[in-house]
Order: sequence, then structure tokens, then C-alpha cells
Amino acid sequence: MAVQSKIDLDIFQLVFEVITKSENAGTMANQLTQILVGALGIKGATIFVLNPELEELEILASSGLSINYVNKGPVLVDKSIKLSSNREPVIIRDVTTSDRLQYPEKAKEEEIRAIVSLPITLHGKIVGALRLYSSRVWDISEGDIEHLQVVAQNIGVALMYFRLANAVLSVKETVNEVHSVWL
Repeated sequence: MAVQSKIDLDIFQLVFEVITKSENAGTMANQLTQILVGALGIKGATIFVLNPELEELEILASSGLSINYVNKGPVLVDKSIKLSSNREPVIIRDVTTSDRLQYPEKAKEEEIRAIVSLPITLHGKIVGALRLYSSRVWDISEGDIEHLQVVAQNIGVALMYFRLANAVLSVKETVNEVHSVWL
């Protein structure tokens, strides 16, 4: 029996409205994690950005998870859930039978039973991850996985946009400072 998709056109439209209308990455990520938790009926969601210097995934936003779990420690790229070839989602249907977690005891304490991790990429490079957490064994539909991959790709584009917008604003402020000194 096929698993029913939970992300429909209305949810998809809401996600894209948040991505296109948010004024900064933090606001966008907070709203997206809340929407995904509600739409999928799951325990929590987190959007991570990659810190390449520390080789860590840093939390941009999280919804539905305890402060204890969110602050469990650094999420190291080489010890956390590996995104195969940095391009494919990783579905851990039941964390109790998996050796892919960096903090399995923390997942158990948080009553996390399943995790879906999707890479956020830009120009073929990983720039973050979208992780979804369920308190039950999770048979996620292929349709939802495909929709979530598109959402993750668009998060990557939005993160690039916010980075570019901040750079332009910084240049503008510098030009204005230099200009005011010369006047």
C-alpha cells in the first residue's frame, strides 16, 4: 500500500510564499520549520547551514524540539548523518536500528524515532541540511520526499540571495560612509 503524501499544492504555495517574502534568512527558516512540522504532523524540523571552517552544521532555525536537544553539542559533518554524495536524502525510518546518528542517546531522550535529512545545495555544493524528526517510525511518501528536495533546493537559493543582499547592503553602507567623509 502506497503512503499518502502530506504536502499538497496549498502547503507548497505557502512554503514558496515564505521563501519569496521573507526579509532575512532567520525569519524564513523559522517560518519554514513551523510549516513543515504542521504540514507533516511530525515532532520537529531544523534547518542547518554549513560552517566549512569548523566542518559543522549550525542551526539556523528549529521548531518542535527541546532546548536540550537543540543544544546537544556540535553537529559535525563527518560524524552526523551522512548525506550520500551530498545530493541524496537520507531516510532513517527507525533510529533505534541505525548506527548513523552522532547523538543516538539524545535522540532517544528526545523521543525521536525517525529522521529524514535532506541536503541544501547550491551550485552542486552542500551549504546546509533540512532535517525532519518524527516520534514514530516514519514511512514518508516518495511524493513528500520529492517535494522536500525542491524545498531544500529553494532554501539554498534563498540563502544565497540573503548573503548577496547583505553584501550589497554592506557595500552601500561603506560607500555612504566614505562619501560622507569626503563631503
